[in-house]
Amino acid sequence: MRVAFPKPLRKRLRRELARAGRVEIGGVLMAEQLAPGEFRLVDFTVDRQQGSAAHFVRSVEEHQRALEEFFERTGHDYARFNYIGEWHSHPNHSPVPSREDVASMESLVHGERDIPFALLMIFRTRWCGLALSATLFERTGPPRPVSVNPRKGR
Repeated sequence: MRVAFPKPLRKRLRRELARAGRVEIGGVLMAEQLAPGEFRLVDFTVDRQQGSAAHFVRSVEEHQRALEEFFERTGHDYARFNYIGEWHSHPNHSPVPSREDVASMESLVHGERDIPFALLMIFRTRWCGLALSATLFERTGPPRPVSVNPRKGR
């Protein structure tokens, strides 16, 4: 899997991370499928209410409304535009999935919601920009890293 991360979204995310400071924030990721296994992030939600210095759990209701609005804007073309996963920040430690993050994502893809795969992106600001990890969780195999291209997608 490859994911393009357009500059306007990167800028917006950096602003949100700066605003949050040392508190974890996060939300859901929405993407456009460009080709099999190739996606471009087109939007994300931000939950500023649920985080602490070392923990984040997103509010389901708020993000469900945002997803419904996204589907309206994209004409309910679910094959092209859809939920692709989750994101959150690790402002106080490395931007890699914790055991709790892995367990949460595995329960998402192995749960009742009929989600065959989900991407988890974790961010941390650095003096020179963003540090991130992107991990794909699938029903059919172990978690694996995803290639994120910050240059594609304008």
